[in-house]
Amino acid sequence: MAVLEVRELAKHFGDFKALKGIDLTTREGEFLTIVGPSGCGKTTLMRSIAGLEKPTAGDVFLNGRLITPLPPRARNIAMVFQSYALYPHMSVADNIAFPLKARGAVKAEQERLIRWAAGILGIEGLLHRRPARLSGGEKQKVALARAIVRKPSLFIFDEPLSSLDAQVRAVARSELRQLHDRTGITTVYVTHDQVEAIGLGDRVAVMQAGVLRQIGSPHELYAEPANTFVAGFIGTPPMNLLEHGATIVGFRPEHLAPRAAVAKSDDVATFQVRVTRIEFLGSEWLAYGNADGEFRNAKVLCKLRQEAIGKVKVGEVQEFVVPRSLLRFFDIQTGMRTAAAPI
Repeated sequence: MAVLEVRELAKHFGDFKALKGIDLTTREGEFLTIVGPSGCGKTTLMRSIAGLEKPTAGDVFLNGRLITPLPPRARNIAMVFQSYALYPHMSVADNIAFPLKARGAVKAEQERLIRWAAGILGIEGLLHRRPARLSGGEKQKVALARAIVRKPSLFIFDEPLSSLDAQVRAVARSELRQLHDRTGITTVYVTHDQVEAIGLGDRVAVMQAGVLRQIGSPHELYAEPANTFVAGFIGTPPMNLLEHGATIVGFRPEHLAPRAAVAKSDDVATFQVRVTRIEFLGSEWLAYGNADGEFRNAKVLCKLRQEAIGKVKVGEVQEFVVPRSLLRFFDIQTGMRTAAAPI
């Protein structure tokens, strides 16, 4: 198991600063997900770690060893791309064996490691097929087998599931996590999908515009966002963010409820909300509305529990409440977390 450390890593493409001094350290054997919108620098960061991009500044260490000057083949890092990069003229077995042949492994060792990797991924019956005869999920497993057969110190996954349909992605996500738990190999996994990030990761790092905005457990990012970007990016639906004086007050949609549907309490913040629409999504109801009063950018979203459905009427102004302990406050200028303020 390995520890990856990135120190003040920067990458510029001409005048464009793709990475702006990233500091990041994994824990031994963890599954770290990196999430952010398209163009935020996630892939550039992974390519810099793998040695496929030369950083403008900063360094990369693996188990305390400086690897910044090393070529990709000398870093003992296995990277799986979105495209899988399988060789179409080769069989599955030959695709898996490719990195072994490149390092000069003898035939017997190649065959042993191919069987080992294929067994872990459950693709023993596919070894004689060509990639053209594989499904998307099967191609992904072959790419994973080719990565683990090297027994690398570190896995890097760059959006490996984005080309799969929703049902296959859900299964593949579970299999990826099981693979990590079986091998114990430190893994860094890049995605633009925050649901995937918080579902897979022991910890999640959130990036925006070449900057690391927050890193923590999925629960930490959801319950204690460090800034408005993380508050609005993590969670489906995202946190409600209302401007009030010099602060922004935030609360999760499931924490907002009509007063008529909750037990009476004085330790709540009260909002007058005009409900504009109620949406049924099968397992839940969402109420959309606007908060009246002194709030700016006052659109709010509420996840309604079943017992609250009959107490909300579209077009009427109604009293909604949030427990004060669940309010989060941010500075209106910087977007960073700040002390609680009266509302």
